[in-house]
Amino acid sequence: MSQAAALELVGKYYAAFNAGDGEGMLACLAETIAHDVNQGARQVGKDAFRAFLAHMDRSYAEKLADIVVMANEDGSRAAAEFVVHGEYLTTDEGLPEAKGQKYILPAGAFFDIENGLIARVTVYYNLEDWIRQVSV
Repeated sequence: MSQAAALELVGKYYAAFNAGDGEGMLACLAETIAHDVNQGARQVGKDAFRAFLAHMDRSYAEKLADIVVMANEDGSRAAAEFVVHGEYLTTDEGLPEAKGQKYILPAGAFFDIENGLIARVTVYYNLEDWIRQVSV
């Protein structure tokens, strides 16, 4: 895969995210997707990713802004930096009570790309910053 194709793939993934199109996101992923959740365990497979998306849709309403995507020359790896604009809808286990709090959170993600699909996505953000914002 070329660098341009990797940038297009990750761009398509985030466009689907911002459109609330979970199936569009899943179409960008390999069947054996490895998803490293921030502050959590690795989840493997599209079914686990689909369940993660359903959970996120129940608990959070998020849009991403200022998305910048980078990829290496052969298109096998990519990274993205963005700002999450969200609303905390339903209390997530082990986290503060949800009361519709809004938050703005810088975040990043790293990708492995194989056979034209995302094979790994690892997401990072500052959980303490998020907790501080929703606890105000």
